[in-house]
Amino acid sequence: MEINWPIQIFAALIPMIVGFIWYNPKVFGKAWMNAADMTDEKIRSGNMPMIFGLSFVFALLLSFTYMSFANHWVAFQAFFRPVVEHGLGIDPGTPFGMELKDHIDAYGERYSSWTHGAVHGLIMSFMFILPVMATNAMFERRSFKYVLINFSYWALTIMLMFMVLAQWG
Repeated sequence: MEINWPIQIFAALIPMIVGFIWYNPKVFGKAWMNAADMTDEKIRSGNMPMIFGLSFVFALLLSFTYMSFANHWVAFQAFFRPVVEHGLGIDPGTPFGMELKDHIDAYGERYSSWTHGAVHGLIMSFMFILPVMATNAMFERRSFKYVLINFSYWALTIMLMFMVLAQWG
């Protein structure tokens, strides 16, 4: 499967776009600063070009998780890869292979949608992001408010990323 780089890059920009709004002082910024014990001085002391650059790289890595965790069509391509490549070695030129490929392609088309991306984004958020974030917060003695603000941001962000990638990726 080919990577649609413009869509992948757009999906990687979503955390920055949502974060700009989410952590704005008029939305959740002040509450987050209090919950995170963050001050204006601490924010200004950071190397912002490095922080935003690495954030983009990490968001790009995160954008590739859709293909692995939620794009079923990609997973089903293993039927047609040779056995030595961890596939089943089914020849798509045979009658059975053609019929199977048609079913898989129809399945992939049916689940290349906004809602499919949103559901998988929500599942990933609750199954991966929340446990990691909440565990770290407990050991860091952070409040429930801190977890709620950050988890909600990531749940929304991942849902939006997966929606874009499901529809156009």
